[in-house]
Amino acid sequence: MKSSILILTCVSAILVAGCSKDPSDKLADRVENAGEKRADVIENNADTLRDRAAALDNRAEAVRDTADSRADAIEAADMEVGKMSQADRDAIVANKAPAVR
Repeated sequence: MKSSILILTCVSAILVAGCSKDPSDKLADRVENAGEKRADVIENNADTLRDRAAALDNRAEAVRDTADSRADAIEAADMEVGKMSQADRDAIVANKAPAVR
């Protein structure tokens, strides 16, 4: 019985203390909470951008690897580029035509 009265007294004191904040304290708490929420959004956006940047880095590396492989294939095939039209050469450069047939 005494412990339940003590607990009730403590809980009541905490509730009263929470209610007795002056208006400037309440406003300060609201400002701090709003800032925390905005900062969380910014951090989440930064994480998303880092993930996207890593994916783009991976894609760029794959494009480089493909271009290197295509260039090696062209050199190994010793193609007669002089007999090709400019459009055919441009298509190969743009990766719209096979490098070697």
